[in-house]
Amino acid sequence: MPETQQVLMFMLAGVLLNLTPGPDVLYIVNQSLRGGVRRGLVAAWGVTAGCFVHVAAAALGLGAVLATSADAFNLIKWMGAAYLLWMGGRLLWRTSPSPGDSAMAHQQSGMAHSGQHGDVLASKEESGLLAVFFGAFATNALNPKVVLFFLAFVPQFIPAQAPDPTWSFVLLGCLFNLNSLLVCMGWALAASWLAHRAQGMQRVMHHIDRLAGLLFVGFGLKLALTDAPSH
Repeated sequence: MPETQQVLMFMLAGVLLNLTPGPDVLYIVNQSLRGGVRRGLVAAWGVTAGCFVHVAAAALGLGAVLATSADAFNLIKWMGAAYLLWMGGRLLWRTSPSPGDSAMAHQQSGMAHSGQHGDVLASKEESGLLAVFFGAFATNALNPKVVLFFLAFVPQFIPAQAPDPTWSFVLLGCLFNLNSLLVCMGWALAASWLAHRAQGMQRVMHHIDRLAGLLFVGFGLKLALTDAPSH
């Protein structure tokens, strides 16, 4: 097992890395700004669930396959790039909300506490949160660079004399994901706090969607142009 000092260093490095904005953070912030802190937190949980896929893949040796097989890497890479480009396109072509939409949203919110209308709206909200979760999950899980990051970063903190390196890897990977979840939730809370204090937020969100769309397209193109690891 890693020593206490190594674990603390690992946690500090993990927090600093998770504070760096990327596609995951962008997705969380966008959801929190548009739909409130609840959607942002659900997005944070989805991103963390995607990270656990990479930890499991790396621990089981699938990450090594991605690191050594150009075909496997490129398959996941193109899937991830296509998804990011699709996300960017949706944001770029999203229409700006009209004042009537806002009034209707408030009216529906008031109806949510009465009878059948409340049940319908609750069902729509639940399905919307599921879509947010799986969207965040896909944003992370379809990025092969994440599993390669785990392969490159985590082993540095596993002692050479560790009796079971695989379990040490899993432990550190889970610890990293816990740090990641806390930081991602912080991004969601911060974005929601900002949204409640911005004036004319609907108009601002229209421009934020365009900016987020451009960034997602940029991330998608960057991933598409990433070469498979040399071996």
